[in-house]
Amino acid sequence: MSRIGKLPVEIPGTVTVNITDTVINVKGPLGEDSITLLGGVIVVKNDNIINVSVEDVNNNKLRAYHGLFRTLINNMVVGVSTGFVKEMEIVGVGYRAVQQGDDIQFQIGYSHPVIFKAPKGITLEVTEPTKFRVKGFNKEQVGQVAANIRKLRPPEPYKGKGIRYRNENIRKKAGKTGKK
Repeated sequence: MSRIGKLPVEIPGTVTVNITDTVINVKGPLGEDSITLLGGVIVVKNDNIINVSVEDVNNNKLRAYHGLFRTLINNMVVGVSTGFVKEMEIVGVGYRAVQQGDDIQFQIGYSHPVIFKAPKGITLEVTEPTKFRVKGFNKEQVGQVAANIRKLRPPEPYKGKGIRYRNENIRKKAGKTGKK
C-alpha cells in the first residue's frame, strides 16, 4: 500500500465523518451526504484529517480513482459545512424572475411564465428581479440545477439575451450590416 498525493482532506469541527469498508458518510450543519468507494481505493481517517490512497500505485486506473475520490470527499466535507452557490443573472428587456415559495417563476420572452421547481436539497433565491442564486450542499447537484435553469433560455449570440452565470463571457457575433 502506497500513498499518492500530498493533499489530505481536513475536517472542520462541525462535520462528522463515518468510514466503513465501502461507504463514507459525511454529516454537517447543512446536510448529510455519502459516497460508495470502489475496490482498490483506501480511505483512512486520523484525527481531523482524511487520507486517500490506493493499493497498487502502478495501476493507472487506480491512480485516477485516487484523485477522483479525494476531490469527491473534499467536496462533500466543504458542502455540508459551508455549501456551494452559483450566481446567475437574466439579460433582456422584460426578462425577470419572481420568487414563489421555494420555486422561481421566470418571464423570459415566452408567451407564458416558466416555473422552475427547486429539487430537494437545493435552495433558489431571487436577490433582484434579474439576479438569483442556486444554493445547496451537493456541488454536482447545484451545478446541474444551474445548467438546467440556463437551458430554459440560453444566451443568444447576437444580443446576449438569456439566462447566464454571473460574470460569464458571451462571445457575440456580428449581425447584418445592411450594406451592399
